[in-house]
Amino acid sequence: MPNYRRVWRPGGTYFFTHTLRFRRGNDLLVRHIDTLREAVRVVRQRHPFEIHGWVVLPDHFHCLIELPQGEVDFALRWRLIKMVFSRAVPADEWRSKILRDRRERGIWQRRYWEHLVRDEKDFRRHLDYIHINPLKHGLVPRVGDWPYSTFHRDVERGLYPEDWAGPPETDASLYDD
Repeated sequence: MPNYRRVWRPGGTYFFTHTLRFRRGNDLLVRHIDTLREAVRVVRQRHPFEIHGWVVLPDHFHCLIELPQGEVDFALRWRLIKMVFSRAVPADEWRSKILRDRRERGIWQRRYWEHLVRDEKDFRRHLDYIHINPLKHGLVPRVGDWPYSTFHRDVERGLYPEDWAGPPETDASLYDD
């Protein structure tokens, strides 16, 4: 079994990627976006964390969160969020005999990507990555067109212009005869 090494920094800021087990053609997360939001809300009540950035795509999500001072257990928060979400969505996903025998759902990949943010430049790079992800995956022509992102909140706060990372404007006069 692999030895996964995680960095546990009290009050740390972390970037995470969580992915569905079966990704191809799976839109479970956006189809049940309110259920995911509720799972996050419920867990944050008992185990707080600050959300600096979040984007939910059909089959995975990325987020940038900060734990309270003295807190290190992000794994507990993710286990609970996934559990609350999984219990709330219909059990219609394909499950192997092993999963059925263990009475486990087949929704999430077992592992996730975690990165401890080192400094302000690293923070900004990950926040930008979160917000540009729907554009990167070809889901929208402009970042602001994707509804499941903290980009809209950050535009309101003045952190990003509304047209950030949008397509370059075309000059219509170039096409006049």
